[in-house]
Amino acid sequence: MEPLQVDVVYFYPKENAQTHNTIKFEVVNDEAPTTTIVRRGQPFSGVIRFNRDFDENEDMIQFIFILGDKPNMDTQGAMYVRRDVIPDKHAWSAKMLDVQGNTVPFEISTPVTTAVGSWVLRVVTRLKSSPERAVYDFDQDLYILFNPWNPDDQTYMEDTMLLQEYVMNDVGKVWVGPVKTTRGKPWFYGQFDQHVLPACMLMLDRANMPYSHRGDPVKMSRIISQIVNENDDGGVLVGRWDGQYEDGTAPSEWTGSVDILEQFLETQEPVAYGQCWVFAGVVTTVCRALGIPSRVVSNLVSAHDANSTLTVDKYYSETMEELGYDPNNESNADSIWNYHVWNDVWMARPDLTAGYGGWQAIDATPQETSQGIYQCGPAPLEAIKQGNLGLNYDVEFMLASVNADLMRWRINPDDETGFSMVDSNQYHIGQKILTKKPYVFDPIGDEDREDIIAQYKFKEGTASERLALMNGVRFSERAKRYYKMMSNAQNDISFKLRDVDTVPIGKDFRVTVDIENNCSEPRNIKASLSTTSVFYNGVRAEVVKKVEGKMSVGPNKKEQISILVKADDYLPKLVEYCNMKISAMAIVDETKQSWADDDDFQVLKPNINIKFNDDLILGKTGVAVLSFANPLERTLTGCEFRVTSSGIDGRTLKLPIPDAGPMELIKAELPILLKKAGKINFVATFKSVELKDISGAATTEVFEE
Repeated sequence: MEPLQVDVVYFYPKENAQTHNTIKFEVVNDEAPTTTIVRRGQPFSGVIRFNRDFDENEDMIQFIFILGDKPNMDTQGAMYVRRDVIPDKHAWSAKMLDVQGNTVPFEISTPVTTAVGSWVLRVVTRLKSSPERAVYDFDQDLYILFNPWNPDDQTYMEDTMLLQEYVMNDVGKVWVGPVKTTRGKPWFYGQFDQHVLPACMLMLDRANMPYSHRGDPVKMSRIISQIVNENDDGGVLVGRWDGQYEDGTAPSEWTGSVDILEQFLETQEPVAYGQCWVFAGVVTTVCRALGIPSRVVSNLVSAHDANSTLTVDKYYSETMEELGYDPNNESNADSIWNYHVWNDVWMARPDLTAGYGGWQAIDATPQETSQGIYQCGPAPLEAIKQGNLGLNYDVEFMLASVNADLMRWRINPDDETGFSMVDSNQYHIGQKILTKKPYVFDPIGDEDREDIIAQYKFKEGTASERLALMNGVRFSERAKRYYKMMSNAQNDISFKLRDVDTVPIGKDFRVTVDIENNCSEPRNIKASLSTTSVFYNGVRAEVVKKVEGKMSVGPNKKEQISILVKADDYLPKLVEYCNMKISAMAIVDETKQSWADDDDFQVLKPNINIKFNDDLILGKTGVAVLSFANPLERTLTGCEFRVTSSGIDGRTLKLPIPDAGPMELIKAELPILLKKAGKINFVATFKSVELKDISGAATTEVFEE
C-alpha cells in the first residue's frame, strides 16, 4: 500500500470567519473564497480528501504549519492528526473528527501566543509500517491574527463589546484643528479590504521584523510605529509639512487608508504625502486588521520637547522680539503644534510591573528618534499619567506632549544665566485629548467626540498633576535646572489677549489686548501685536499684519491695543488648513516687566453635504449628490471631489467639476454602483487651487431588491 495522496485541503473560510470575528474581510466573502483568516488560540476546522479511503490502523497524517523561511519553535507547528486530542492553549494540535471514506474532517488548535502572519501548510502522509512519505503543499493563503476576544491573548479586552469599535469598525473620525475650532475629519480605515493584510505583511518584512517576534503585540506595535513612516526603512508614508505636494497627493485629499496601502503594495515604494492624522489613520487600519485594538487620539495644543526638559521654551530678545529659535539648542528647538494625532493600542504588558496594561500610546509621525529609529511607544497611559519615566517606551516624550509647562524667557545680561523668565503657563499644553466615542458616528456633527484627557493626566493644576510632572522632572537633570529658574520681576501691569471668535473664511476679524495698570504711578509700555498664517505644526508661514507702538497707561487706568484684519489681508497668505496665530508682546519701561501671549485659531470652511436622490439598491447604480457653497468672493478653479466607500464599486472615485463662481453653490452628481447591502459610509474631500481641505461624510442604507 502506498502513502495517502492529498487531493484537496479545505478550511471553510466563511464558516471559520463567522466564529473568529473575521467575516468582514472581503476575501472570505468571495463566491469561492481561497483565503482563510482565523484568530490564534481558537480552534478552526477543515477537511482533507485523499486518493483512497483513510485507514486509521495504517495511515498517518502530519500537518506542518510554517511562518517565514527559517522556521523555529515560535514559527513552526508540527502535529499528527489524532482522535484523542485535548487542546492546550500553549500548543499546536490537530483533532480528527468523523472520518468518511477518503475524507477526514479535522480541527486545528493554535497556541495563544502564535506569531501573527501568513502561514503556509505542508501535509506529510506515510504508512505506520514504512518510512516512505508523500508531501503536499497547500497553496492558498492562511492568515492567523491576534485574538482580543480570547482571555488568554495579550490583546484581550475585557469589555468585548468595545471590540466592535476598536477592531471591527472600519470608519471613524480624526479630530483636527486648533482647540477652539477643532472638527472631526471623517476617515475610512477599511481594514477588511483585500489589499490591507498583504500590505501589512510587506510592511513587517520591509522592517525586517523577526518572525518569532510577531506574536508579541508590544514589539508589533513598536514596529508598526516605525514602518508606517518611511524615514528608516522605506516604510509606507513620506511626511511633508511645507504645502508643496505637486509630485504626490496632498495630505488633506486622502479620504482613508486603503488607497495609501494599495499604492504601497503595488509600487513597493513609500507613498507621498502624509501628516500626523494620515499616519495615525494608517496605523489604526494596520492594527485593527491584525487584531490589535486601536483608536486615533488627537492632542489639542501638543508639545514637542526637543531637549528633554519637560518644558516648551520660547525665547525673546531684551526688547521682547520673539527669537524663533532656542539659543541653548539652535539645531532643534522646542515647538508647539496646534494639535497632534497619534494612536492608542490595547494590550497587557507582561514586560512591565503590574498596573501598566491597557491603553498604550504609539506615534508613527517621525519627530524624534527612539533607540536611533523614528519610532515611538508603546508608552502605557498610566505611566504617562503618573510621570513614571523609567518604563518602556518613550514615556518621557509622551508626558511632555500632553503635560509640559510652557515657559517664556527673555535675554537678560544682568541675570547669571543670561535669561530671566517672562512667565510660565501650566495650562497651555494638552488642553483636550480627543478620540471617537464608541458605537457613534456623526457624519456632520460632533456627537461622536470623546475627551479622554483624564486617562492621560490628572486635572490640570491639581496637586496630583503637579506631582506627576515633578515626578518626571526628578528623572531629568536638565528639567531640574529649568524648573529652578523662576522670575522675581515686579508685575503691576496685567495684560489679556482676547479670544478671537469663530471666523468664517472670507470674513474680517479683530485682535485686541486689554491692558490694566494696577499701581498708583503711570507706566510706559512698548507693545507689538501680529497675525501670522501658520502650518498646523507651529511653523510660521507669512506675517499677515503687524502693529508696534508705545503707550502710557495712567495710574489704575485701562487701555487697549487693537488691529482689524481684513479678508483681503489674510486670504492671499493662508496656508493649508487655514490656521492663524496671533502673537502679542509687551515690556514695561519702568519695571522691565515683560509679557507675551499667543493664540491659535482656524478660519472656518464649509462641510460637503452628501445626499442621495433615491433609495440605493444592491447591484444597481445610484446617484450621490455632493454640494457646498463657495464661501469666497472669487472663482474656484481646478475643482475635484474624491469619494470613498467600501460599499461601492471602485471604492474611491474622483470627480473633476467645472470652475465654480464666487459665492456659488457647488453641486455635483456622482453615479455609484452599490456592491454591499446594509449600512454603508461615505467619506468625501474637495480640492481646488484656491480652496482646499473641505470634507464631509454620510451614512446611508443599501437595500436588497
